[in-house]
Amino acid sequence: MGAHDGGGAREAVGANISHGAADLVRARAQLLEGGLPRNPRLDAESLRLALVDLYELWLTTKGTEVGITRDSGLALVAVGGLGRGEMLPYSDLDLVLLHDDVDPKLVAEIADQLWYPLWDAHIKLDHSVRTVAQAVRVATDDMVAALGMLEARHIVGDPELSALLIGEVRRNWRTGIRTRFDELITQVEARWQRSGEIAHRAEPDLKNGRGGLRDIQLLDALAIAQLTDAVPGLGPDVPGGGLTIAHRRLLDVRTELHRVAGRARDQLRAQDADEIGAALRIGDRFDLARTLSDSARTVGYSVDVGLRTAANALPRRGLARLRRLPVRRPLDEGVVEHSGEVVLARDARPQRDPGLILRVAASSARTGLPMSATTLNRLSEDAPELREPWPRGALNDLLILLGAGRGVIGAIEALDRTGLWGRLLPEWGAVRDLPPRDAQHVWTVDRHLMETVARAGSMSTRVARPDLLALGALLHDIGKGRAGDHSVVGAELATHIGRRLGLWPSDVSTLHAIVRYHLLLPDTATRRDLADPQTVQRVVDALDGDVQLLELLHTLAEADSLATGPGVWGEWKASLIGELVRRCRLVMAGEPLPTPEPIAPALIAKAKTGGVHVELRQGEGKYTYAVTVIAPDGTGLLSDAAGVLALHSLRVLSASLGSEGDSAIDEFLVSPEFGNPPDAGLLRQELIRAINGQLDVSTALAKREREAVGARASKYANAEPKLLWTKTSVPGQVILELRAEDRIGLLSRLAGALEHTNTDVRWAKVVTMGSAVVDSFCLDLGIDDTEKRRATIANAVLAMVARPEPRKPDGDRPAT
Repeated sequence: MGAHDGGGAREAVGANISHGAADLVRARAQLLEGGLPRNPRLDAESLRLALVDLYELWLTTKGTEVGITRDSGLALVAVGGLGRGEMLPYSDLDLVLLHDDVDPKLVAEIADQLWYPLWDAHIKLDHSVRTVAQAVRVATDDMVAALGMLEARHIVGDPELSALLIGEVRRNWRTGIRTRFDELITQVEARWQRSGEIAHRAEPDLKNGRGGLRDIQLLDALAIAQLTDAVPGLGPDVPGGGLTIAHRRLLDVRTELHRVAGRARDQLRAQDADEIGAALRIGDRFDLARTLSDSARTVGYSVDVGLRTAANALPRRGLARLRRLPVRRPLDEGVVEHSGEVVLARDARPQRDPGLILRVAASSARTGLPMSATTLNRLSEDAPELREPWPRGALNDLLILLGAGRGVIGAIEALDRTGLWGRLLPEWGAVRDLPPRDAQHVWTVDRHLMETVARAGSMSTRVARPDLLALGALLHDIGKGRAGDHSVVGAELATHIGRRLGLWPSDVSTLHAIVRYHLLLPDTATRRDLADPQTVQRVVDALDGDVQLLELLHTLAEADSLATGPGVWGEWKASLIGELVRRCRLVMAGEPLPTPEPIAPALIAKAKTGGVHVELRQGEGKYTYAVTVIAPDGTGLLSDAAGVLALHSLRVLSASLGSEGDSAIDEFLVSPEFGNPPDAGLLRQELIRAINGQLDVSTALAKREREAVGARASKYANAEPKLLWTKTSVPGQVILELRAEDRIGLLSRLAGALEHTNTDVRWAKVVTMGSAVVDSFCLDLGIDDTEKRRATIANAVLAMVARPEPRKPDGDRPAT
């Protein structure tokens, strides 16, 4: 019940209606207009309940009058809004007159006495006269009719006749859903295509749009088929109150839309939004848009879960019946793939593992597999807060999540709808579902941030710090929804967030500057005279002459524009910003060259003893380990060492490569993909096998990657790899910097590519930032430092970086 008790209004109006439908119309108008002593104006929910009572009263009275009684062999059944008990002011009246062994002439006469008064009063009526068998046959042949009759409710007459229809329709729906599921999905997706997403439409279709009332009815239909729950659990901290609240809000808005329009209407018009928001005590049109976005996205997430759960619950067909039972494939520590979803491993302990949320989300974004609703609910209930500053592993998992291309959007959306994203990033609440204030933006602010992150992921190789680009893309508009300049406010928030994430102080300062000046380049380039030296100098001074920051802002400006809406980024804008950046670079100083890391004296002493040594020790993080490899320097050693680590599911986070005398000293910071790392002795034995040619590292890596890519359709950001050549002060020595997306055994492949081109690597520094790598190799080309020689090396490196195409999944039903 809403804020007003509608009981008195229903009694007063009901007492005044006669058997004529004209009185029904007048009574409806009285409810809509208010003016009764006890109920000056009914709220939306009370109005719906009053209308249900009003129509039931009229139909029951009229039905009894014309002979539709308990023993008449006739029954009047309501479907649609009246069947659901959700009667809106101007909704159609959907009725079915059932008969059983009754004279057809008599049935026709009774139907006319029932329908004609409604038609005469201009009440929209969708009616049919059928036997139970005929109605069941229609529901079997027509999907739309079937969905409608699943909501059927007895009004007057023989209740056993109504119960027979309702029972048969529901039983046929349950038994026939396996063969009708594909048709159901096709119809749902066609409806979404026609009507769009409620959350991101200026004038949304509240009934048919994605996230609307039809989708809630779809969930009810899946529940009747016993394939899923009608109200899937969303966790204790779900924003907006969950599916039940979302359903009521959508109904309330549509109810007021009818009342304002004075007729049936599904599409919310912009000119009605302020009045509806005020009537519902929500606020202005922007507040109403935010409420609708929250509700629609909650419904949309619930439908995604419902359809996925239903698809998994259906028995397999055809050749799929012969396949083995689904296996649990490890994805990360405590995370596995099962039945096409990301779930927790059996030995996972969410209560003791605060980083598990991010590992689950990163695995989902990286593989393109959805997170199980059960897993998200369990994390919502059991996972503790991450301590501040975050462990390094948690930050790395966040970067993997942000660097996953389009996969990041679905993963963050799922986390947000279940309350987990707000737990990780409390500042998100101010931008969640926040509508745009100008027509250029097509997304809510939070979705725009996700879109920008996805766009930036495909540009990560343009910058030396893809991690800061990803974080800047995520936070550049985080200051919106608060008082003050969002760039200034957001920069302060970014500083607090950066410290919480455990960034270095210098990186926190850069993140602050990214958010503070994310509009500097586009605003200056499109509004100032670029030929004026003072224009360029102002930009250089604002950025404190930081070339790296300029590079980050340049890339973010493009990602931000592309994520705003169509036409925001074009050749004109790109050329202006590019010219401004070029002029700023001329004024700024160059970047310092990479240098090799110093080698610890103890490692130098061990190298002098000769032989092969492998040491493994716990790193700073819970899931990071330091591996030191000392072995006779020679062709293929780096490739073999890195390959052995990859074959044992150790992901290289960073590496520093050096030498002492005839021995190579390579230090790796690694993280196991899952479980504990292998024993150092085993790694040493495998490395010796590789050095002696007994283990073909390259072939083994290729096989492992084919299996991984074939098993899960990955959604990478598809950033183009980038190579940068820089001369050093030593003649013949150059630094080759590779920016690329990570992949299984990448360092081993790169080393192999350089070795196959007979290139001498003097030293190397390898850094993995989430799903991106920035690897620097000091190459000794001697007198052969020519364009042709560099091109040969570049081609070999790029060929190794190329990622294999994932195998397309071969399912027996549409993906949901």
